[in-house]
Amino acid sequence: MSKFELKLPRMGESVAEATLTSWLKEVGDTIEMDEAIFEIATDKVDSEVPSEVDGVLIEKYFAIDDIIKVGETVAIIEIAGSQEESAASSSTETALEETAVEEEMVAAAEKALSAKDMVGIPTPDYSSSERFYSPLVKNIAKEEGVSFDALEGIEGTGKDGRVTKNDILEYVKLKSTAPVTSEKVIEPVVEQKQAIVPVVEKTVEAKEKPMQAPVKVAQGDEVIAMTRMGKLVAKHMVDSVATAAHVQSFIEVDVTNMVNWRTKMKSAFEKQEGEKLTFTPIFMEAIAKALKKYPMMNISVNGDSVVKKKNINIGMAAALPDGNLIVPVIKNADQLNLVGMAKVVNDLALRSRNNALKPDEVQEGTYTVTNVGTFGSVFGTPIINQPQVGIMALGAIRKIPSVIETNEGDFIGIRSKMYLSHSYDHRVVNGALGSMFAKFVADYLEAWDLNREI
Repeated sequence: MSKFELKLPRMGESVAEATLTSWLKEVGDTIEMDEAIFEIATDKVDSEVPSEVDGVLIEKYFAIDDIIKVGETVAIIEIAGSQEESAASSSTETALEETAVEEEMVAAAEKALSAKDMVGIPTPDYSSSERFYSPLVKNIAKEEGVSFDALEGIEGTGKDGRVTKNDILEYVKLKSTAPVTSEKVIEPVVEQKQAIVPVVEKTVEAKEKPMQAPVKVAQGDEVIAMTRMGKLVAKHMVDSVATAAHVQSFIEVDVTNMVNWRTKMKSAFEKQEGEKLTFTPIFMEAIAKALKKYPMMNISVNGDSVVKKKNINIGMAAALPDGNLIVPVIKNADQLNLVGMAKVVNDLALRSRNNALKPDEVQEGTYTVTNVGTFGSVFGTPIINQPQVGIMALGAIRKIPSVIETNEGDFIGIRSKMYLSHSYDHRVVNGALGSMFAKFVADYLEAWDLNREI
């Protein structure tokens, strides 16, 4: 019998840590290779971590709501002798990848300790506490000089009142930005036998936050706690509104040709490609071409500079079963034909609903599309997904009476129409560009070729 260390694997280039949200197995449970052991969450997506071996779970190193860094050992699995060789091979394959992470962590810890030795600050001892603190929380507290009493006084938001990484970081932030009131007294100055009254100058460094109006909870009201994802979405939306100067342009689009073509081709498409043909990949193709035509919509603001993105990565807002929202990203969307776009759209939509997206698949978006028409909305005014500068809402497609112009005169006919709502950041996108971008998408859809082949 031997032991295998199950470590938190790399989840993408920009993901360095994750929160443990639940254990799917308990100590003593038998585990099969590729069976999910625990669930983790980043600031973008939740996912399961499977076992790399068959065996029995004998030890857990982290509790729910703890923050785990990439490469840290999360659990110990006892494996049979027949699997020792394969387990050792698996560990060897990941060793090189994890070495850099471990060395970086050790270097950071040594640097922090040496700095304390230089200034003669004693390292706090938190071992006498009856509360549980994760290694990450203790390290942050030590590096920031948080005393034992101060750490004990922090109100934890984790399970059973446990102090999480966010709790300790919020405490450090509040401590560093606490209101500081200083008084400077200017001595009386005697000039031409006339005294000047002393002036007291007061400066307040901390800026007060606007107070939220209190909400009265009446008898019979139900109080529902926001989910972790819900809190993240709420903060992201508020931050976006506070950052970007939102403005909208709306345009009506006649999509009769597109609707008729899709109706004619969807059966053959599914038979030929094994994929359903929805309207979404058609819209994505049009928007990808618009971003190619107007690259200044494919940008981000960085201080006083604008970063024009090389790749066109379109985020596709998707509703989850619990009502929350996630935005998987179609990478290099301008390089996909309609078949490829349909396959990517269907795959991302399915895995979004099944909570099976990878962290990298919800990052690096350069523009976002949201389909409010799915829920029957005619149009909407979506909030920009920072740090992007634009987002387009697709309204419901409706059959309505419309004036049709011909050489023989105008007449009334039934047409399929929809609205496009384009929200953009007026700091860097003026009304002309924002409107021309939406008009290009509309023209592309209206000119859809009824004879187009798959």
